[in-house]
Amino acid sequence: MVVIVLLIVVGSVILHELAHGAVAYFLGDRTAKDAGRLTLNPLKHIDPYMSIIVPVILYLLNAPVFGGAKPVPIDSRNLKWREWGLALVAIAGPLTNFLIAFIAFLIGHFAGLLGVASGSLYYLSDSLPAFIVAETVVINLGFMIFNLIPIPPLDGSRVLYALAPDAIREYMRRLEPYGFIIVYALILIFGQLFSNLMFNGIDGMLNFFQFLV
Repeated sequence: MVVIVLLIVVGSVILHELAHGAVAYFLGDRTAKDAGRLTLNPLKHIDPYMSIIVPVILYLLNAPVFGGAKPVPIDSRNLKWREWGLALVAIAGPLTNFLIAFIAFLIGHFAGLLGVASGSLYYLSDSLPAFIVAETVVINLGFMIFNLIPIPPLDGSRVLYALAPDAIREYMRRLEPYGFIIVYALILIFGQLFSNLMFNGIDGMLNFFQFLV
C-alpha cells in the first residue's frame, strides 16, 4: 500500500509542477521549458525529501499527506501581467491537484467505490481500485491545501503578493528565503492544530464534491 501511495504522490507532484511551468510558458516565460521541466519524466521533478520521505512518513503516521517537488524555475520578468501573471502560475499547481482530486472522486462515486458521510470518505467496495481512488482524492486535496498557505515560497503567497500593498510585498520578499523553515517550525510547534486544519479543509472539500454530484 505504501508503494501505491508513493506512486500517487509522485504523479501528483509532477503534474503540479508541470502545470506551473506550462502556464509560465503560456504567459511568455521559457525558463522552465529551457530547463527541461515541461516533461512528465519524474527524474526532472522529484525531490527525495519532499516528494518521497515526508509524504511517506506522514502517511505512516496517519497524518494529512503533503509534499512537493523541485520548484519549477520561473523568471517573473518574462511573464505577462507581472505579479498577476505570477499569481496565475502559482494557482495552476493547486488547481491541478484540485482537478485530479475531483476527477478521482467522480470515478469513485460513479463506479460505486466511494461515498462521503460527514466530510469523510468511506469505501463502498473493499478493493484495490477503491483504495487507489480514495488516496488520490485525499492526497491531492492535501497538496492543494498545503500549497495554498500564504507563506513564501508556497503558492498561496504568490496570490497574496498580487493582492497586497507594497509594504506587505516587501515584507514577503524578505521572508521568502526563510519561508520553508517557518512552515516546518509552525508544523513542529503547532502540529496537532495544523493537522486539524488540514483535515477540516479536506473534509470541507469532500462535502463540496458530494454537493456537486
